[in-house]
Amino acid sequence: MQTQEFLQRYQQGERNFGHIDLSGASLSGVNLREIDLTGANLTGANLSWSFLSNAKLIGACLRRADLRSVGLAGANLSGANLSGANLAKADLRLACLEAAELNWAAFPEADLGGANLQGVKSDQINLAGAKLDGAKLMEAELMEANLNRASLVGANLTGANLREAHLVEANLRSAILSGVNLIEADLNGAQMRSANLTGADLHRAVLAGADLTEAVLDNADLSRANLAGSYLLKASFKKALLLRANLQGVYLLRADLSEANLRSADLRKADLSGAYLMDAMLSEADLREACLIECRLIRTNLEGAQLTGCCIQNWQVQDVDLSRVDCSYVFTQFDYTAKVAANRFPVDRDFESGELGRQHQEDSSIVKVCFDESPNWEALVFTLRRVELESHQLKFNVQFFDSAGEQNLLRLSANRLVNGKILGDRILELYPDMLEKVLAKGAEILSLLDLAVPSNNAEPSQNEALLRRQEIYQRMVRQISFILMSQTPDKFSESVQRLLDYLKQQGIPTEQIQKKVISQAIVQRAKQDPVFREQLLRWEKTASDRVRCSMMGEAVRYAIALLTDY
Repeated sequence: MQTQEFLQRYQQGERNFGHIDLSGASLSGVNLREIDLTGANLTGANLSWSFLSNAKLIGACLRRADLRSVGLAGANLSGANLSGANLAKADLRLACLEAAELNWAAFPEADLGGANLQGVKSDQINLAGAKLDGAKLMEAELMEANLNRASLVGANLTGANLREAHLVEANLRSAILSGVNLIEADLNGAQMRSANLTGADLHRAVLAGADLTEAVLDNADLSRANLAGSYLLKASFKKALLLRANLQGVYLLRADLSEANLRSADLRKADLSGAYLMDAMLSEADLREACLIECRLIRTNLEGAQLTGCCIQNWQVQDVDLSRVDCSYVFTQFDYTAKVAANRFPVDRDFESGELGRQHQEDSSIVKVCFDESPNWEALVFTLRRVELESHQLKFNVQFFDSAGEQNLLRLSANRLVNGKILGDRILELYPDMLEKVLAKGAEILSLLDLAVPSNNAEPSQNEALLRRQEIYQRMVRQISFILMSQTPDKFSESVQRLLDYLKQQGIPTEQIQKKVISQAIVQRAKQDPVFREQLLRWEKTASDRVRCSMMGEAVRYAIALLTDY
């Protein structure tokens, strides 16, 4: 069919042109919206700047066609052959290209937002600068594809093959890349925040300077990958393989590397502040000059690892053998003003062989807990037992208790290497709740232990009842004050409310506690702690009506009202 006849029939309303032969036809700038060109032969045709929105091109042959700036929004190109076609700046939003052949096709700066490219077959496709936000690329064959500076925000690439693909400075924020093949791919400077790379194969991939903040890389293979200078804040690498990976100068703050294999990885000058390394393999890894501030190492394998020059301020080490590390010295503090590690240890010499391990072992079985007031020993015993049950085969022994002034120091020894700071904080966290339970169920506990005091049928005197209520009142006031000064508003609201309910059950009025003890304590803490003040104001906006209208809620709102007067 001649081109002129074809256009006349279209203008007359005909839309079905299935299997038509328009090879080499010149159709630049024409309007062909909603046309049916199923199985048509458009090889070498010029359709640049034409309008084919919602057109049907199922199984059509568009090899080497000129489709620059063509409008194909919503078009169906399933199974079409676009090999060698030029689709620069084409509009393919929400188009369907499922199982299409795109070998050597060019899509630079094309808009494929929301398009379906599931199962496409391509070799060396050019998608540089293309928009693929929300596109479906599951099981797509994109080997050696050019996706430099392309936008794939929220795109689904599950199981896609991107081996040796070029994704320099590509935007893959929140993209789904589960099980994707990225072997030897170039992702230099790519934006991959919150991307899901679970089970992805990134063997020998280049990710230098990439942003993988909060990305999920669980079970991914990054062996020999280059991640130098990349941002991995809060990223998850559970059970990931990072053997011999280049992680020089990376930012792994608060990253989860539990059970990850980093054997022989290069982590020189890496920042692992707050990182979680439970059961991680770091044997023969190079951690020289790395920052391990508040890093948590639990059963971490560091055999043969190099730790010279590390900053270990407040690092938390549990069940870790440090006797076989290679370390000449460490830094125990960090100067945040100068942004350098400080306090070299040892000061004027190097560690002897195994000395760091011995130093750690001497101190790591001790747990120190400081209470603001003398603890209730019944509640403390149950608290310690609960902490023991939370940790495998852990047992405590009380070494001593010292009460001096306002400090009440409890020193415990554990039966194995532990992190004293974590366990001490856990004891202080559990103790208030346990005390409340012991006070409420004390008689029942004693009865279960056959320690109940025989009841005296004689009614207690008015004096005895008054003294007992005063004792309960004072004990509750101390406990409430302790909770208010140690917990956040969302936590102490319910904790203190339970204590107020207990006082009410004992017939003890709580109005004075609400207005004086609770409100004044909250105001005092808010004046001293700006962070707590922000938490308080946030609580006022987010607390449920039930909490806000409780006795405790009213006390907190009264304190907030007092704060606004300052």
